[in-house]
Amino acid sequence: MIIFQDVSKIYAKEIGAPAHTALANLSFTVEKGETLGLIGVNGAGKSTSIRLLMDFIRPDTGSIQLFDAFPGTPHLRQKIGYLPEVANFPANLTVLDLLRFAGVTCDVPKELLKQRSQELLTLLDLWEVRRRPLRTYSKGMQQRANFAIALINDPELLILDEPMSGLDPMGRKKIIDLIGQLKEVGKTILFCSHILEDVDRLVDNVLLLHKGKELFHGAPGELAAAESTASMAEAFVSRVKKEEGHV
Repeated sequence: MIIFQDVSKIYAKEIGAPAHTALANLSFTVEKGETLGLIGVNGAGKSTSIRLLMDFIRPDTGSIQLFDAFPGTPHLRQKIGYLPEVANFPANLTVLDLLRFAGVTCDVPKELLKQRSQELLTLLDLWEVRRRPLRTYSKGMQQRANFAIALINDPELLILDEPMSGLDPMGRKKIIDLIGQLKEVGKTILFCSHILEDVDRLVDNVLLLHKGKELFHGAPGELAAAESTASMAEAFVSRVKKEEGHV
């Protein structure tokens, strides 16, 4: 489903300043039906990995495959749902406007688009406000709208960047439950989050990145066992501190 093979990405800085290595020879796979959580401190390489998957940027070395094709291959947009950390949609549009646009972009048939829009907006408690412009939405409502847009094409693969951002406890529970339902029907999900309790609860495996390199790849319980901690969150802190020489 997803294959990273020896992927490196280097961001050039100003003339005379050293370049920044965002990813260094990173290799990992995500199998069909797997949920993988990308975790790491700020600057670890999580967002760069997602941007590479979405073909927003290209690797300097190595290769990436999605569904046995390269990111950016036109037909892939029908198979992928993407939730960015920050979505800057025109504030005067409604969520219905955006769902129609996303559906047409992904070649969703008109009647199915209408059906999917109603189902998703009802599920995410947005049906009653579907005709209101986005500028009237709270941050949590906007995030739920973004989630609906990511799901409009019933994607095989979901790529979620901080999916719980801006959600209150009720909204967070709704999204957690929804991700759980998507797992049950066999969707492949890759997401990054700083809320490690959610990651532990939802994923099959975690990929812990630090300074562009893999520190751990496996089940959350395996990370906790390896660090002799009671939780994955504690194990994360322990492993990163060791890498930085603080332990």
